[in-house]
Amino acid sequence: MDFELSDRQRHFRDRVRSFIDTRIRPRHSDYLRQSHEGDRWKVIPVIEELKPVARAEGLWNLFMPPRGALTHVDDSFAFEGEQLTNLEYALCAEEMGRIGWASEVFNCSAPDTGNMEVLLRYGTREQKDEWLTPLMNGEIRSAFLMTEPAVASSDATNIECSIIRDGDDYVINGRKWWSSGVGDPRCKLAIVMGKSDPEGSRHGSQSMILMPMDAPGVTIERMLSVYGYDHAPHGHGEVVLDNVRVPASNMLLGEGRGFEIAQGRLGPGRIHHCMRTIGVAENALEAMARRLTSRVAFGKRISDHSVWEQRVARARIDIEMSRLLCLKAADVMDRAGNKAAKLEIAMIKVQAPTMALQILDDAVQAHGGGGVSGDFPLAHDWAAVRTLRFADGPDEVHARAIAREEFGRYADLKTRPTTAP
Repeated sequence: MDFELSDRQRHFRDRVRSFIDTRIRPRHSDYLRQSHEGDRWKVIPVIEELKPVARAEGLWNLFMPPRGALTHVDDSFAFEGEQLTNLEYALCAEEMGRIGWASEVFNCSAPDTGNMEVLLRYGTREQKDEWLTPLMNGEIRSAFLMTEPAVASSDATNIECSIIRDGDDYVINGRKWWSSGVGDPRCKLAIVMGKSDPEGSRHGSQSMILMPMDAPGVTIERMLSVYGYDHAPHGHGEVVLDNVRVPASNMLLGEGRGFEIAQGRLGPGRIHHCMRTIGVAENALEAMARRLTSRVAFGKRISDHSVWEQRVARARIDIEMSRLLCLKAADVMDRAGNKAAKLEIAMIKVQAPTMALQILDDAVQAHGGGGVSGDFPLAHDWAAVRTLRFADGPDEVHARAIAREEFGRYADLKTRPTTAP
């Protein structure tokens, strides 16, 4: 088992790291100032300035998988990107996680990444030309509408939004929330999941359809906050869909295939979150160590108190373990496919946010009152990472899958004789 990075893996990681250190980090104060000036729901100039620079340097659409890893994709459709493997992208995404807005500079922001993969894998040529091309060019943004306030959306079969055929159209009715991205004025497209056959089978009644955000009947009723943060200009909205008509040609893959698309979309998306979260955890550990070594309490540096030695050591151990699990999941996805990596994906999806939240909490504690204020990014980062414990499926659902896999290994245990200890 070789843990050494290949030249190509190191090449892309180092290029992303260098771009962040030389181009993005020096502009962070500009980003903060621009994001808090005037209307919160706007395009941030500094991001738009840096996007063409990253694109010119070949650091664009890095999440896009190698063409050879895609099936049923029209070879005549050209897409721009370095076609990194999941493992190669994992290393880059960790670097992007160190600064929250870095991903957009590389056109690697959620939910656009997942939506672009859906369009690439399952969209028709016409759908790609209309929506995927401007998304890949960074000209528009998109949203993914799945979760609903009236049902437990952790079980997607509960979804009540309807997508009913009416002549040459589909009519969409429902209420969605945590629709990330709808606050951005460039959000032009939403992929909506709902029931196209209310009488269909448990996993065969759901479909996904492309819905223009400016279609009549689409209303962003409110923007939601996360522990008081609005996450502008991206944001998370509650959206009402009232007799929204879209052409039948907007259906993705076909009626009843929503779960199939969801599994193809959520696998990579789940692990992308985990990759970035490891970067957030590294930031928190660095902030904690710097704070502890620069402050004195009870006659000695705070870092010299044994309780903090234990916490810092635990943080480093947990980050290293989580990174290895994340890279293993990415490697299995590359070698055997997303389905074969479902257990590894589930494990890192539970582990990464839990790990990062503990380190962030310790870092907040190390900063005292400053840690919960806006003077440091720790409180904001904690609030953002906390959402990942239920985004793309709550911990409990993933833990259930892990446990069932484990139970399955010993399904015949009752037929074996028991042995006294």
